Amino acid sequence: MKMAIVLVALVLLSACGSSRVIREGGTRVPQAGASAPKPGQTVTVKRGDTLYGLAVGNGISPLDLATWNSISPPYTIYPGQRLRLYPGGSGGRTAAAAPTRPPATPARPPATGAKPPAQPTSPAAAPARSSVAWRWPADGQITTRFANGDPTRQGIGIAGNGGQPVRAAGDGVVVYSGSGLVGYGELIIVKHDDQWLSAYGHNRARLVNEGERVRSGQQIAEMGRSGTARDMLHFEIRHNGRPVDPLAYLPRR
Repeated sequence: MKMAIVLVALVLLSACGSSRVIREGGTRVPQAGASAPKPGQTVTVKRGDTLYGLAVGNGISPLDLATWNSISPPYTIYPGQRLRLYPGGSGGRTAAAAPTRPPATPARPPATGAKPPAQPTSPAAAPARSSVAWRWPADGQITTRFANGDPTRQGIGIAGNGGQPVRAAGDGVVVYSGSGLVGYGELIIVKHDDQWLSAYGHNRARLVNEGERVRSGQQIAEMGRSGTARDMLHFEIRHNGRPVDPLAYLPRR
C-alpha cells in the first residue's frame, strides 16, 4: 500500500463524484497563532486542500480553525465540507480563556436527613435527521459498535463470510473506490447527498468504480478481510464529514 510520508496524503471522500478525502498525517500538529476571524464566512474544502493551507490562506491559525470546527487529530477534512472561519457563537472573536476565579466557599452541608440538591444532567444529542432510506449493507452479526470520539470505532463491524455480498445502504454516487486509506483495506465510499456518505471497508473485491451511480441494495463489493484478521465489513455513516452511529439510522433487525 502506497502511503507517502508527507504532511498530506490523499485518501478518500468528497462532495463531488471524483473528489477524495484529504488526511493530514502523522506528526504535524496545528500551531497556535494570531487569527483574524471572519464572522459569518465559510470556506468549502476542495480536492487537494489541507486544514493547514486553508487556515494560513485565510489569516487564521490552523489550531483555531480546527477548534472552531471541532476537528480532532489527525485533522482530516473532506472535499465539500464547509469550515467556519470564525468561532461559533462568539460573534467572530476568538474565544478568550476564562479568567481564573478563586475557589468558591464550600457550601454548608445539608441538615441531617435532607437530600442534597440534584445535579443537572445534559440530555443526549438527538441524531441528525436524514433523508436517506438506509438499509443494512450486509447480513451478519455485529462485532464492533460505534464509539463517539474513538478514531478506531467510527462505525460498526459486521461479521460474515468471504465473498458475501456487500450492498449499497442507499442510493448515491461512488466517490471513492480504492485501497489508499490505511486501516480500511479495499474501501468504497458512496455519497448520498450533500450531507450524507457511507463507507464500506475490508472488502475482498470492489465491484463499482468512482463516478458510478448505485441504487439502494445493489451489490457493490464482496466481503473480505483486507486489513483485518477475519471476514467482515466495516461500515460507516458520515454526516457533513463526521462519523455518526450507524445503528441510529439502520432499521431494527
